[in-house]
Amino acid sequence: MRTAFDFSPFYRDTVGFDRVFHMLDSVVSQGAQGYPPYNIEKAGDDTYRIVMAVAGFSEAELSITQKEEELLVTGKAQPGSEEKEYLYRGIAAREFERRFQLADHVKVVGAGLANGLLTIELKREIPEEKKARAIRIESGSTPRLSKQ
Repeated sequence: MRTAFDFSPFYRDTVGFDRVFHMLDSVVSQGAQGYPPYNIEKAGDDTYRIVMAVAGFSEAELSITQKEEELLVTGKAQPGSEEKEYLYRGIAAREFERRFQLADHVKVVGAGLANGLLTIELKREIPEEKKARAIRIESGSTPRLSKQ
């Protein structure tokens, strides 16, 4: 499996996309991590859902933080009040940190924990000034620029 991709040929023909290439590099380098397992679902045209398997973690041990276009999910297991002797330990309870790169205008709108699954709801909310708008065409007149 290939772990690195060379984006340098794209730099020759693009301007201002260096943030995108940096984001892709970080996603490719992060791809080897497998804990905790997760799904990314498309729930609608502008809604998404991340479902992470976090068996053994409580709400107090999980943290979700969004800073600009990055979503950070961390889990820090609190030490138990009693030490247990395990004959076999198949449920991982190790600390984790999982980062997700979000597209512009994608925001976390909610999160929940049920049956060992952490569900994070996301929605793309495009500001009105960024949405497409129809321009009215007037017949028989020329457009006038307003002076400011």
